[in-house]
Amino acid sequence: MPFGSHSFPYAAGTIKVSGNQAANDAKVVDYYKKWKAAFVTSKCGNGWSAIASTDADHPYVAEGQGYGMTILATMAGADPDAKKSFDGVLKYVLAHPSVNNADLHAAEQDTACKSVNGSDSATDGDLEIAYALLLADKQWGSTGTYNYKQLAVRRINAIKASEVVSGTKLMNLGDWSSGTYNNISRTSDWLPGHFKAFRKATGDAAWDQILAKHQSLVADLQSKYAAGTGLLPDFVVDTNTSSPRPAPGQVLESSLDGAYSWNACRDPWRLGVDALTTGDTKSLAAVRKMNSWIKQTTGGDPNKIQAGYKLNGSVAESGSEVAFIAPFAVAAATDSGSQAWLDALWNKINSVPLEPSSYYGSSIQLQVMIAITGNHWLP
Repeated sequence: MPFGSHSFPYAAGTIKVSGNQAANDAKVVDYYKKWKAAFVTSKCGNGWSAIASTDADHPYVAEGQGYGMTILATMAGADPDAKKSFDGVLKYVLAHPSVNNADLHAAEQDTACKSVNGSDSATDGDLEIAYALLLADKQWGSTGTYNYKQLAVRRINAIKASEVVSGTKLMNLGDWSSGTYNNISRTSDWLPGHFKAFRKATGDAAWDQILAKHQSLVADLQSKYAAGTGLLPDFVVDTNTSSPRPAPGQVLESSLDGAYSWNACRDPWRLGVDALTTGDTKSLAAVRKMNSWIKQTTGGDPNKIQAGYKLNGSVAESGSEVAFIAPFAVAAATDSGSQAWLDALWNKINSVPLEPSSYYGSSIQLQVMIAITGNHWLP
């Protein structure tokens, strides 16, 4: 699947950005080159590459390695060194296992590239790393230095064992979760496309149940707490009960844990790419609610998208941040009536220069650009 081949068909009724396809692809490649120069580093030595998480709590975080691996596997064809860089990040990941489950990745490393803060895992990073390995298997095969497929399956099985709560089939926060923390889930870890890929790769029907539970909870939360907006909260609590609900304040990160904030801002993208590529009716329904609301509340002006909302649509945090703007473009691409809105978002995204101090927003922006130009594909 070389970048720019556009050989993976998107679902009927979805759209991509207007304009010349080659020109749009060139914008993605240009941004990718800037992203790679800013964040892929060999400072850790040992033949490792790693993604520098310049605005995270630690210099290197699991989510960053996962994003990097997914991006590198996707951009093969545009970058002759993509596989070399991917293998360098993989080598880094394999050298930093979680203390609880060696087939998962220790979530955080310091400036010396040593695992810190418990050396345990983070679910978001593990989900992305496993998915990236499946992409690598499809892109390059598994007969070289690394058997990507085998490594992916081991990691998928480890995720199921240590990061899926057996009683609820919902994702927890990491392989350290226990007690009350095991009853908290982060909506940005609810990745239908990943769950489907894991099912296909392993043949394990448990992933069908896991997918169904998360999709059902998305619909339930939207109905009960965000009927007018479709927005999801960063964190959901009481997942072990019949009535999971948005976090009632700070449960892990901030007082906005129950709002649409710095975690949930990814949800329109994550649910949206599944809708774009599979036409899943549940993913479509979820993101189209978000798209209708944000298009209306901004009057079609991307500059009016704020950096956080309460679930009723009131502003929780003001400011313009690409991590909040870009994901709505994927939601827009699921609606054939939103071409002008999608194009406005595309123009806004392309006006935002890459900030080396913002790995998070930049990595989201690049993956959104890949998706809305028709370059996302499934393993």
